[in-house]
Amino acid sequence: MSILLAILIGAAFGFVLDRIGATNPTVITGMLTLRRLALMKTILLAIGTGSILMFGGQMLGLVDVAHMSVKSAYIGVFIGGLLLGLGWAAAGYCPGTGVAAAATGRKDALFFIAGGLLGAAAYMATYPAWKATGLLDSVAGGKVTLGEVPESGYDGLFAVSGDLLGIALGLVFVVVAFALPLAPGGRTSRAVPAE
Repeated sequence: MSILLAILIGAAFGFVLDRIGATNPTVITGMLTLRRLALMKTILLAIGTGSILMFGGQMLGLVDVAHMSVKSAYIGVFIGGLLLGLGWAAAGYCPGTGVAAAATGRKDALFFIAGGLLGAAAYMATYPAWKATGLLDSVAGGKVTLGEVPESGYDGLFAVSGDLLGIALGLVFVVVAFALPLAPGGRTSRAVPAE
């Protein structure tokens, strides 16, 4: 049953990604070059709303803190993030939007997915060498959060409420999403059809 639910949620998420233009590399490139900000506004609004709901739900006892998962911080994560950003800018896809774009029939997305799978296989094959470099050693305490979240089992870097900090950051994202223009400099952002 859980796999069926995951497929349904994934399909709904992919549908939304397609509707907001995130499966179109032209739209993504426009966002990354700060020429078209509609997609950025949508992403910021989604992250902000999700943060407010999750951390607010934890404070009210509506969301089980045990479901919170924190990844370890290590230098390799930051390098990987930079590589992901460069790949996103070069290809016009991130992993999620690439899969959704392939589902819409975009052939270039299939090459993107194949490249990602080959890159993952290369990483797995060379993992011992990467591990030996120390790039995968924990930094800043490993699995930590910015603020302390009660009953999460994770330490906070700062002695502030992690739930309140999460809500505050979520509100900042929402405000920025509404404050951003659709296109900088007063230019109008024209719709770009899916290719």
